[in-house]
Amino acid sequence: MLKKLMVIFVAVFGVLLAVPTMVPSASKYFPSWMHPISLGLDLKGGAQLLLEVDTATMFQEKSVQLYDEVRSAMIDRDKGVIRFSNLRNNDGVVSLTLREGEDMSHAKGRLKSVFGTTVDISTSGRTITLSYSDKQREEMAADALARSIEIVRRRIDALGTKEPSIQSQGGKYILVQLPGVDNPEHIKELIGQTAKMTFHLVNENVTAEQLASGVAPAGTEFLPYMESAWNRVPVYSRVEVSGESLKDSQADFDQNNMPVVTTVFDTAGARRFAKLTTEHVNERFAIVLDGKVLSAPTIREPIPGGRGQISGGFTLQGAKDLAVLLRSGALPAPLQVIEERTVGAGLGADTIAQGKVGSAIGVVFVLLFMILVYHAFGIIADVVLLVNLAMIIGVSALMGATLTLPGIAGIVLTLGMAVDANILPFERIRDEIRSGATPLRAVDHGFGRSMKTVLDGELTNLICALILFQFGAGPIRGFAVTLSIGVITTLFTCLMLSRVLIDWYMGGKNKKIGYIRIKK
Repeated sequence: MLKKLMVIFVAVFGVLLAVPTMVPSASKYFPSWMHPISLGLDLKGGAQLLLEVDTATMFQEKSVQLYDEVRSAMIDRDKGVIRFSNLRNNDGVVSLTLREGEDMSHAKGRLKSVFGTTVDISTSGRTITLSYSDKQREEMAADALARSIEIVRRRIDALGTKEPSIQSQGGKYILVQLPGVDNPEHIKELIGQTAKMTFHLVNENVTAEQLASGVAPAGTEFLPYMESAWNRVPVYSRVEVSGESLKDSQADFDQNNMPVVTTVFDTAGARRFAKLTTEHVNERFAIVLDGKVLSAPTIREPIPGGRGQISGGFTLQGAKDLAVLLRSGALPAPLQVIEERTVGAGLGADTIAQGKVGSAIGVVFVLLFMILVYHAFGIIADVVLLVNLAMIIGVSALMGATLTLPGIAGIVLTLGMAVDANILPFERIRDEIRSGATPLRAVDHGFGRSMKTVLDGELTNLICALILFQFGAGPIRGFAVTLSIGVITTLFTCLMLSRVLIDWYMGGKNKKIGYIRIKK
């Protein structure tokens, strides 16, 4: 009895999960975690962006970084300076020539200790060449794509956008679908920023004449202000603290009630930031974001706690956007918007309306067919079928799945398979009755002997759905999700709920089963 009550409880709970979706006005009477199912872009309308990960620019930056690291490794004063000449960066290939041939093993060992296996190191005479192999470039590109997807996801989630779909496409593209978003300009601007933040000391020795000439001294760069490209700040090229050390950032207000961005560094970043502010009191340092200066304040006192504050005449929204960018991390490569679409909600509304009519017609015909052919058992099968439909919708909503047109196709296919899963035990019961079994024994044997067939068929469908989910993308995944959920709910309703309802109908008695007709 307890098992039967548990089956009924699960069925009722599954139906209740679907109520907020089927009757939206009733959502307010349910807890927040029992919410309506989210509609996809093709049903709700919204924006779609196709982004390309600019790996070419990333590799250029990597080669510049490689050049700087090679130079630093060779002139490391703690380990000893290795004399060299002709340090060059030619299309991502960094090379140098040693002054003394006997330094070759020493230089090669030092470079290997710095780069490990991330860079190919080759020698010819006194020349050392460092470059990224094709395999290393492929791995770097794949890593950049994966990191970019995760960062884009964090940035969009931080804005509160409902049910975005973000996935890779073609090895170097990111497809972003934003249901319910009519104007994607703000989001496009936000996710397209690289958001690479660094801290540099300001070179106070640069004269106004040098700034006007635009020719920066060695080791110095003239960077524009974020809000005024005409005003430039002379900053040292050396990065004192990197934005990669940021642990958190939030929009806040300063003592003058002006919007600012507060930053919190991790342990290593806090140590470097404390060292910077301790050793350079009364000097200016520049906070640089994507090559532009956010602000260049004067260090009034040491900041040992790893907490900083960025001010720069922000609006509240600007402070919030910058906090999101810094909190989500820097993109490993620039993103280029190569395609943008806006889908109106009208198409989705028409589709939903037509889908309701078509589904209603199909369900009515199926219900009538089951009643005409199987009588009382047909009514039970109809109840089970409707419960199955409600459970698919309810479980999908609970899991946070997004309903799309392919998802609806998955539901329709599942209902067709559910009818078949009901018919199999019913026909087996018919065969048992024809063989002379009593109705109770026929029901018991009918379900027992058809279970293996139903399980085989449904598990095969589940395997196919899981493969589609693993290797598919976009609409195919939506189809696979609803199909997988439908397989599980079908097994529950057709093998467990149906049996419980039939047992209650039979009441432990050998009732005459009206749909059975035995040919004599």
